[in-house]
Amino acid sequence: MKKRIVILGGGESGVGAALLCKQQGYDVFVSDGGKIKSAYEDELISNQIPFESGSHSLDKILNADEVMKSPGIPHNNAVVKQIIAAGIPLISEMELAYRYKGDSMIIGITGSNGKTTTTSLIYHICLTGGMDCALVGNIGYAITRQIAVNPKPLYVAEISSFQLDDIKSFRPDIAVLTNITEDHLDRYDYRFENYIASKFNITRNQTGKDFFIYNADDPVTMKYLNQFPIHSQPLPISMQQEVPNGAFIKNGSMQVKHGEDFAMNILDFALKGKHNQYNTMAAAVASSVVGIRKDRIRDAVASFESLEHRMEKVATIRGVDYINDSKATNVNSTWFALESMEKPVVLILGGVDKGNDYSLIRDMVAEKVKAIICLGTDNEKIHEAFGEIIPVIVDVSGAVDAVKAAYKLSQKGDVVLLSPACASFDLFKNYEDRGMQFKNAVMAL
Repeated sequence: MKKRIVILGGGESGVGAALLCKQQGYDVFVSDGGKIKSAYEDELISNQIPFESGSHSLDKILNADEVMKSPGIPHNNAVVKQIIAAGIPLISEMELAYRYKGDSMIIGITGSNGKTTTTSLIYHICLTGGMDCALVGNIGYAITRQIAVNPKPLYVAEISSFQLDDIKSFRPDIAVLTNITEDHLDRYDYRFENYIASKFNITRNQTGKDFFIYNADDPVTMKYLNQFPIHSQPLPISMQQEVPNGAFIKNGSMQVKHGEDFAMNILDFALKGKHNQYNTMAAAVASSVVGIRKDRIRDAVASFESLEHRMEKVATIRGVDYINDSKATNVNSTWFALESMEKPVVLILGGVDKGNDYSLIRDMVAEKVKAIICLGTDNEKIHEAFGEIIPVIVDVSGAVDAVKAAYKLSQKGDVVLLSPACASFDLFKNYEDRGMQFKNAVMAL
């Protein structure tokens, strides 16, 4: 009899997983409590995969041999609780992908900040270096879809903590942990330790043949490093110390110490800002582990173009720069954005608060910001945090109003920075929608 797998969630990862399971001979059923996008519905229909949307039929779910949960669904979801109570094994999409990847390698990148940039840069270096690879995970296609439709010898995967929560045997050949700061605490019972453990899951099944790249200057990573049994080969990156293996920056030069040692002037990095020097080191080390030649790494690091919605320069209008950093969905991302600013900032902040501690950016805001525009349905915490130090704080209810207010509050030589430090789901579909609406409003000025 065919093994029955139920997939909770009909988004990109759910439909990708359904395609792979169908290909592998499972009896597949997709259940989504919300509305499945029409493009995904069409795909399920054309592949003859049964599904439901708008509700969950427990009789069709609780007879599963296994359930794959999409990362957006929390463990305290009522249906998930019943699945667990029924003793049905629960896995993540990453776990499913790992079963069917064959001999392909996986570079898995996680972290609170910088993972999208680091993932994209590793992919760019590997492509430049002539490797046949795919960009998957939280960015690009679902890894399961890629394996089902167009398998590659190397997958460069951005992996969120939610995707690491339900792994059993998943094991990346190279694990990258960019840093750990407070984020998504609403999903981890407001316990930072739970979130930290979730991030370290990326190393859980690694062996002595595998590699672990981490930031030796990140206090949280270093505090917890010895609390988890890590068996892979450590490749730390640092700006504060010289490391024998990994990479470090000293006197304006990046030194990569793995395989073919090489150096590169940080002025030649395409990505600017101190945080991007860490991202670039991590990417250079990971690429070196998979055998990309040093001259190709140098070329790729110098030619990389920055990502949409991540410190993306939109336009200069009346001498004011407009920057879209909509992907900054936590306080630390906003701290990094402000740290790289050299002009007075009109900051557009706010959205769905995930348990934010704004005191972490209070000093940076006092130093760099002249006015705050609150873009969210509940802005009370922002007023409380910055009301005493920022003379002008304005509430708006959409991207157009935010840009109009910023236009009035800014003058030549200023920067208008959308770096919300919050999720976007109160006023927008997602951070991309928020970024696009901001860009469109700027271009309409």
